[in-house]
Amino acid sequence: MIITEDIPKALEGERLDRVVALITGWSRSAVQPLLADGRVLVNDSAPIGRVTRLAIGDVVTIDLPDIEPEQRPEASPEIVVPVVHEDDEIIVVDKPAGLVVHPAVGHTDDTLVNGLLATHPDIVDVGDPARPGIVHRLDRDTSGLLIVARTQHAYDHLVAALAARSVSRVYEVLCLGTTDSPRGVIDAPIGRSRRSRFRMAVSNEGRQARTHYEARRLYHEPIGATWYRCQLETGRTHQIRVHLAAIGTPVFGDDLYGRPSALDVRRQQLHAARLEFDHPSDGAPVAFTSALPDDMTSMLSVFGESDPESVIAAG
Repeated sequence: MIITEDIPKALEGERLDRVVALITGWSRSAVQPLLADGRVLVNDSAPIGRVTRLAIGDVVTIDLPDIEPEQRPEASPEIVVPVVHEDDEIIVVDKPAGLVVHPAVGHTDDTLVNGLLATHPDIVDVGDPARPGIVHRLDRDTSGLLIVARTQHAYDHLVAALAARSVSRVYEVLCLGTTDSPRGVIDAPIGRSRRSRFRMAVSNEGRQARTHYEARRLYHEPIGATWYRCQLETGRTHQIRVHLAAIGTPVFGDDLYGRPSALDVRRQQLHAARLEFDHPSDGAPVAFTSALPDDMTSMLSVFGESDPESVIAAG
């Protein structure tokens, strides 16, 4: 499969291997053989030198090898998955940023699913064999809470609840820029971008998508920024990232939909902070929360928030 991408301003100066990893969704180590085998071209030429940095308008062409048919993932005991709750029906995990949820090309044995199979082998026959137990997902660089089903009954219940929009999912998000509308609902359909198969976009041809947002804090120093709390009504791919970029406040550190800032941000500042749903066993409401990870609290300290966790609790 041949993939061709034009380099936007947001990726100006980035290393080629990092951009190829971003485009493919593979890890940096997984894309190295592509570079070594001459499967990656920049402006129709093989890059020369150990490190290649890209400019706006460069055209990157990637010749991906044929994808093998999906196989059942294997257990990987070295993958540690933080669990905040488990019972006979469900597991609630607190996914760290950088961990892919389930196996795919470029990530066959280093995902959350591989780690859970080592500690909870009973999920192996639940749901989709290629991603057992998984009823919803988080992007690789998004941290926070995720529900995993341990039984087929729980899987069916949770999939139906998500479809009925009865699962409450709340996110804390740090964004570049400020807003004139501190709260509201972004009701804009999202579909695959015509410019890039790896990007989503607001599109009349897309599927309905609704994001409720509230600005917790507006900052003007050292740069303009907004701390949002967002709640998903639907669950489209990259929904919060696409919607907040569409209103002019892209997520800090978002290489696909964001823009450069003067701050050093290592990953998209997006955290799944709260989940609330009816338990599959008895229908009783349950709720789980996750504190902001260290990188996001450090980011908030740049804007003068000395104790961001107390702000969240008070809110």
